[in-house]
Amino acid sequence: MAHIVTLTLNPAIDVATSVPEVTPEHKLRCGSVRRDPGGGGINVARVVRELGGESIAVYTRGGATGLMLEELLEEKGLLRRSIPVEGSTRESFTVAEGASAREYRFILPGPVLSELEWQRCLSAVGEVATGAAFIVASGSLPQGVPDDFYARVARLAKRLGVRVVVDTSGTPLSAALEEGVFLAKPNRRELRELTGRKAEDLATQAEAARELVARGRAEVLAVSMGADGALLTTRDAQLRASPPPVETHSSVGAGDSFVAGLTLALARGQSHEEALRWGIASGTAALLSQGTDLCGRADVERLFAQVKAEPLARTP
Repeated sequence: MAHIVTLTLNPAIDVATSVPEVTPEHKLRCGSVRRDPGGGGINVARVVRELGGESIAVYTRGGATGLMLEELLEEKGLLRRSIPVEGSTRESFTVAEGASAREYRFILPGPVLSELEWQRCLSAVGEVATGAAFIVASGSLPQGVPDDFYARVARLAKRLGVRVVVDTSGTPLSAALEEGVFLAKPNRRELRELTGRKAEDLATQAEAARELVARGRAEVLAVSMGADGALLTTRDAQLRASPPPVETHSSVGAGDSFVAGLTLALARGQSHEEALRWGIASGTAALLSQGTDLCGRADVERLFAQVKAEPLARTP
């Protein structure tokens, strides 16, 4: 099986801790702390490796937090290619409140990238993606990076003959889809923004997804719907799958785990139906993990057997 290249321009040190209760003004004494390497593409690469696939993570790193990111990735055993930048790698932190079981997530701003720095990221992807099955471009873009950056990645992937997966939002997502990608993973809000449709019910969402695929924006569109699962659309079919019920501990990285499971299954030559099931199983398994940990292989394999993907009939 060919490898999967992931690209993360705005990685993070993901910090997770807990407090008995979140209250204003008072000092909040935290529980134990967990730190993980994070950011969209890095999370995807971690899950691909956990599920037995081969990945190469391309990412930026800078400052003292960038050094910590390198150490954490070394501990995870990921194959990687880092691009040094002048600014410091950002941090994000998640706080679980014991009294309510609520989860609070805080995302700090990342560095500002120069044109030379983001151009180096494109070059690095080109160097490691030859012969790859997929390039997964995932996450937010730092300041200084043009909105059409993921569209440039898509053009690069076409020149290399590699399929590209894009998981982002806003203008960078719409620009990538204007270029055309193999697979995109918008959520319901992003689907509304892309099509201008309110898309409040499943039938309207399905029609909006078919419209994007028919216009050549993506060969495969996987619309994530949270607790309602996901809708996968190709030119020939639409499939809907719902997650099995689980006790949620943390939602961090669930979307990235979904992308990883889905993409890895496609890289292995499995059908769209099986790939959707692996995606749902991976995303659901991430909910079982604590803090900023991601899905475990045993949980994914167990949940895969419980996920059913069914064809969605067109509403006249």
